[in-house]
Amino acid sequence: MTQSVLVVGATSGIAQAVARRYAERGARLFLAARSSAKLEAVAGDLRARGAGSVDIFVMDAEDAEQLAIMQQAAWTALGVVQIALVAYGSLPDQARAAADTAYLIREFRVNAESVLVCLAGLAQRFQSQSEGVIAVIGSVAGDRGRPGNYLYGAAKAAIHAFASGLRAQLHRLGVHVVTIKPGFVATQMTAHLNLPALLTADPDAVAARIVAAIDRRRDVVYAPGFWRLIMMAIRLLPEAVFKRLKL
Repeated sequence: MTQSVLVVGATSGIAQAVARRYAERGARLFLAARSSAKLEAVAGDLRARGAGSVDIFVMDAEDAEQLAIMQQAAWTALGVVQIALVAYGSLPDQARAAADTAYLIREFRVNAESVLVCLAGLAQRFQSQSEGVIAVIGSVAGDRGRPGNYLYGAAKAAIHAFASGLRAQLHRLGVHVVTIKPGFVATQMTAHLNLPALLTADPDAVAARIVAAIDRRRDVVYAPGFWRLIMMAIRLLPEAVFKRLKL
């Protein structure tokens, strides 16, 4: 059966890699993101890879009204959305956030508040059809606040907690919620960072893990999988030790 897939934040590196895998299956895709030009480019690539159809929607995720309109457009175009992937966000400058309250608020809204609003809207629609999978990209950064990125970590922690509650609520209604926690991934968003090569994954490898998790109705997935062990060790560190580490 042809799958129908909504990708919110479709121009991000990970989202594009996921969409390519569904296109190769012949899925019908609805892509939403901020940049019209980038969306058109991604849509063209997916059509060439065999997607059954590709519709696009240009929006600003910070606008709750636009999120609602986008979701309505997706259901109108696809009829029934079987899979929704929420994959947008930014990587805040922690030093700037510590000194600039307006910037801190804006970044938290982009990375947490708007994502929760998007998930809440999706939950209502999936609940009414009693089927489907909602997948949301969080981060290993949400497992414990670190000095270098605790604003980003706090936003992802909010997503993790929200998704956990949503998963329990929707499970009995036939809808599954998958939380994806990537570690370091080589994308445009992280291009300016000096990431450790041994711990940095390719977007396509992360996408393969995401698609498999959706297929298997997994709950929480680390990508790559070794991050589960790394973060377990980090979470178990006593606060007196953790605050002294340069992480």
